[in-house]
Amino acid sequence: MASLKEIKRRIASVRSTLKITSAMKLVSSARLHSTQSAIEKLFPYDEELHQILRRLVAGSVAVDKRLTQSSESADKVAIIAFSSNTTLCGGFNANVIRETKARIAELEAEGEQLEVFSVGRKMSDAMRKLGNCSSEDCSYLLTHPSYREAADFANRLTKAFISGQYKRIEMIFTHFVSISTHKVSRSIYLPIDTASLASDGSPASFRDFILEPDAESLLKALIPRALALRIYTIILDSSASEHAARMVAMQTASDNGEKMLQDLSLEYNKSRQKKITFEILDLMSGLTR
Repeated sequence: MASLKEIKRRIASVRSTLKITSAMKLVSSARLHSTQSAIEKLFPYDEELHQILRRLVAGSVAVDKRLTQSSESADKVAIIAFSSNTTLCGGFNANVIRETKARIAELEAEGEQLEVFSVGRKMSDAMRKLGNCSSEDCSYLLTHPSYREAADFANRLTKAFISGQYKRIEMIFTHFVSISTHKVSRSIYLPIDTASLASDGSPASFRDFILEPDAESLLKALIPRALALRIYTIILDSSASEHAARMVAMQTASDNGEKMLQDLSLEYNKSRQKKITFEILDLMSGLTR
């Protein structure tokens, strides 16, 4: 059995850890609230922008073919994989890294050449250890998420796709469902699926509108914004999942710490009681001699 001094040291250590986990839970909760607020404010703009695009495409307005078709000279598939820059968020990073590795294995089995854009230091570390495909660290996008940086990154990807550097760009990220539920998702970033876009639109919706300068110019101007917004919303979505996962992990750690503290306190009291009993017995035996 551990000495009283050792048990007291362990109790102090657990209490110190509980302060950290409780503080981290509060910080994650505040950051989650802030990220959710940003997503909610962005949602009306995102919905209206895509509704306009759907109506334009459904009305037979032609989308730039360079964005809807892969170049014949393209020989690479790009993957944008989103993780976090830090740890202590449960299985958040492990799940998305596992999905990314599985997708890489699938594409390599098909003979594809790959390039991975790692948005998050944990993903970047995992890809560096994997070592069998080209990888670029884009963790700066998560430091202070901003639409401007997301737009610059999206424009860079779009130019690379148009120039024939990639035949397809995929995204792997964690979608926020609820505080306790997050789903690793995969989607195609480029080329744009116009058939899917047009099927959700209503061509008659614009008959009472005047489009300036014209529908084609409007579509050409809005598509880059939609692509930039797609990157930005996924950054926020992934960040919300990360903060929620960390909040749950810290709550679980705090609960386990409280239980451990109770067990240690009980052990300490039992050991102390036993020690006092022995001391009394020693004293009594000394008096009877």
